[in-house]
Amino acid sequence: MDRQVTREEVPSYEIVEEKIKEIDQSIIIIRIFYIFMHIAYKFQLIKNDKLCTVEIPRKMLDGIKKGNAFFEDELTSLINSSLQHTDCWNKV
Repeated sequence: MDRQVTREEVPSYEIVEEKIKEIDQSIIIIRIFYIFMHIAYKFQLIKNDKLCTVEIPRKMLDGIKKGNAFFEDELTSLINSSLQHTDCWNKV
């Protein structure tokens, strides 16, 4: 089972939150899990009555924390493509 983590445990959490808010102010991060098998964080997002899950590799978030602009661009692209994809959003 994936372990639920707090925002303080996620590297570069503020940047992830900022990127999501740039796309849509009404999206809320409700839970974050650490996926040990994939070495990634799974962000569960909600908007109105729909849920979307976005997996972000830990390596990417650690790179952003160290100031790597390449990883920040990759994060923007990953979040954009995930949130724009209609299959991501499931009714809850």
